[in-house]
Amino acid sequence: MSTDGDAPVADTRHPEGCALVVVGADDTILACTAEALALIGEPAGALTGRRAGDLFADPGVWPRLRAGASGPCPLSESAVLHGRPEPVLCALLPVEGTGDAHAVLRLVPAGTVARREQNEALMRALTSQSGIGLAIHDEELRLLRINPLPEDVQRLIEAGGDGSAIGRRLHELLTPQDAAVIETQLRRVASTGVPLVDFVTSARLVQAPHSDRTISLSALRLSGEAGAVHGVAVTFTDVTESERAQRRSALVATAASALGRSLETGRNAQVLADLLVPAFADLASVDITETVLVGEEPGEFATGAPLRRVAAVASDGVWPGELYQPGEILRVQGYESDRLRLGSAVIVADLDALRPRITGDPDRIRLLLADRAASFMVVPLQARGHVLGAVGLWRAGDRPPFEAHDASVAEDIASRAGLAIDNARRYTRERRTAESLQRSLLPRPVLKLTAAETAGIYVPGRTVAGTGGSWFDVITLSSARVAFVVGTVRGHGLGAAAAMGSLRTAVRTLSDLDPPPDELLTHLDDLVVRLAEDEPPGDTEGSVRGATCLYAVYDPVTARCLLASAGHAPPLLAAAGGTTAAVDMPTGPALGLDGAPFEPVELELGRGDMLALTAGSLAGDGTAGTAPVAEHLRRAAAEPARPVPEIGRTLLVPFLADPPDDDAALLLARLAVTPEDSVATWEFPADGKVVAEARAEVTARLAAWGLDELVFTTELIVSELVTNAIRYAGGPVGVRLIRDRRLVLEVSDPSQTQPHLRRARLTDEGGRGLFLIAQLTHRWGSRYTAHGKTIWTEQQLPPAGA
Repeated sequence: MSTDGDAPVADTRHPEGCALVVVGADDTILACTAEALALIGEPAGALTGRRAGDLFADPGVWPRLRAGASGPCPLSESAVLHGRPEPVLCALLPVEGTGDAHAVLRLVPAGTVARREQNEALMRALTSQSGIGLAIHDEELRLLRINPLPEDVQRLIEAGGDGSAIGRRLHELLTPQDAAVIETQLRRVASTGVPLVDFVTSARLVQAPHSDRTISLSALRLSGEAGAVHGVAVTFTDVTESERAQRRSALVATAASALGRSLETGRNAQVLADLLVPAFADLASVDITETVLVGEEPGEFATGAPLRRVAAVASDGVWPGELYQPGEILRVQGYESDRLRLGSAVIVADLDALRPRITGDPDRIRLLLADRAASFMVVPLQARGHVLGAVGLWRAGDRPPFEAHDASVAEDIASRAGLAIDNARRYTRERRTAESLQRSLLPRPVLKLTAAETAGIYVPGRTVAGTGGSWFDVITLSSARVAFVVGTVRGHGLGAAAAMGSLRTAVRTLSDLDPPPDELLTHLDDLVVRLAEDEPPGDTEGSVRGATCLYAVYDPVTARCLLASAGHAPPLLAAAGGTTAAVDMPTGPALGLDGAPFEPVELELGRGDMLALTAGSLAGDGTAGTAPVAEHLRRAAAEPARPVPEIGRTLLVPFLADPPDDDAALLLARLAVTPEDSVATWEFPADGKVVAEARAEVTARLAAWGLDELVFTTELIVSELVTNAIRYAGGPVGVRLIRDRRLVLEVSDPSQTQPHLRRARLTDEGGRGLFLIAQLTHRWGSRYTAHGKTIWTEQQLPPAGA
């Protein structure tokens, strides 16, 4: 006790806000606590010596309190103090050892009492219920107090050998990993005083380490008045089911975003299996019908229809050997097959119960029974009402068996996967159609001509957008010459393949007129403009406008190559001596754009030189894009005995290892030179007397070559063509004879007038010459030259040894 003025005042503070007043035998106030002064609202000096009864507004309160103090149980009642509206609960307690001399008047505000009772009721409610967990840990995190646990949890704790959790640490109740996470958080709360709110974590019991249990916990530090840490209070709730629901929703959302990114059936199947393991199951397989894998319409799904296992994933990385393996064919029978057609999942919650019933059915055993699995579910993959395949799922015994809500989740994911796989199927069909069309429009890949040995290779891209744009062609021309063509059409797919076919046909048609490369591209450019006018607006996938083309004509007699480009990358030239470089030439504009002139370039080549014409991904951006091809071509050119098709395959090995999205075309040509002794050339003046001389020269050369069987027909042809040249064109008249796979005869004159074949009437004196030539030769034609025209004929050589 201490004094403040004349009245002694107690220093002790009651933790519950209780005020104490010491009353003497004559009912006068002797001393009081500081709480009493604050509650009564009077200074200490004013209280000393006052009668206790004067404190109350009701004068009858004090007599009742005094009378009750002498009884077996002190009386407590509610009263109102003078000048204070808030009621107080008061009781008069005798002081032991003083008889009735002294007593202590206890005053407690009614609100304080109500709050205390509410706190006590709250604590009783928290510590008696099991819905919200309440635990108090000491400063060492030993469990001091906990409310009743759920029955299943309590049974597991009791099964551990100790029926009570009091006094135990978290690592004795939870798995080490989960206990370590929670203890770390609680120590942080104890050390910093910062509360932990809604921390969601795993809390698997030691007795059931494989059973998922997730809690949301909050924690706060318990501190004394002096700041001493007494422990940590923790509230926690079981959120296992809500977390499972969130994980299932997240799994469905992940499937929606991940499936369908690829247009490959196998890739979608693998993505689906990877999504489901281990998040949803311990084992997952994806089986697709054979018709879907090849891109055909799935049709009606019949019992026993073959399915191929295209994906299989196990949580431990090892697919069970007792089940069907990836790549194997399986067949679904009976009940499972019927449910697949209906589009609903089939659940076998207890595989152990099923084992005895299918012991005589090895196919169903391999389909359903995994040694470590306890439950199984098969889910159909459907799209547009057709069964595309099935997803098999297994769970081990340490996970809850499949239930109805699992089936709904699996069906939702499978429906998304079915759409992705059906899109991939339709893409496969379109891609194969485009590839088939593309390849049908390309020439034979390998040709061995007198002028060159060629090999053409077309490689589609990885996607349907990479098919249909690139092409090549080899066109045999008159006089043993050959044209090499390569190009790229804008757009991809079926439309681009069709446009490529139109462009290739146009090039072949124009090449029959035998114009120089620059003139051919000029005519082709004009044709592309007219074709583009008939195209639907906005159709870029099948447009010929903007296509590129490289056209080269090689003459083995002169060993010269004339070439021109319409927006296409230049070819690579690998000389037999070992150097390789891109041909230095202007590329010109693409077809159908601005109509600029195309500039030709002439090359002088040698025997064994190789030309590589590239398109699509191989062409790249000119020399930089073809650098890998150039390096391989340089080494190949030094091996003259190596077959050209083998060289082409070698060049494409790096390309095929990681094919790009766009397609590619490669045309290789190893050039040959016609021997000098296989060519004979003469020039005659415009005089009718030289016709006999021309016949004699040709006859002598044919005899030297051992082609006596062709002398008669060749004399007739020479007589007709030379006579016509002298009569209608003037001189000089050139005659050239080439011994190739066929016997080629050329007659050149300075006129640009082309001859026309017609059927002469009986009364006509002439007009039968060209008709006669057409009957005697294998082929004939004419072409313009820089100085006039050339009429050429081809005759089949007699069989060897004839």
